[in-house]
Amino acid sequence: MIRILVNSKEYEIEESSSLLDLLTTLQRADDTSMAIAINNKIISKNLWQETVLQSNDKIVIVKAACGG
Repeated sequence: MIRILVNSKEYEIEESSSLLDLLTTLQRADDTSMAIAINNKIISKNLWQETVLQSNDKIVIVKAACGG
């Protein structure tokens, strides 16, 4: 198991988990209106499956909102 932070909340996940695995666990895998950064680097949606999370990664998930 490894520990990561998602929006400042600590989680334990299996080693070798991808970003998409994490989103599936968080029940957010089908949400297309969000941006994700790992350690202050934006991760393109087409890389979510192949991006393997590392211990102590800091993940920020931002939901897009309509309005102005």
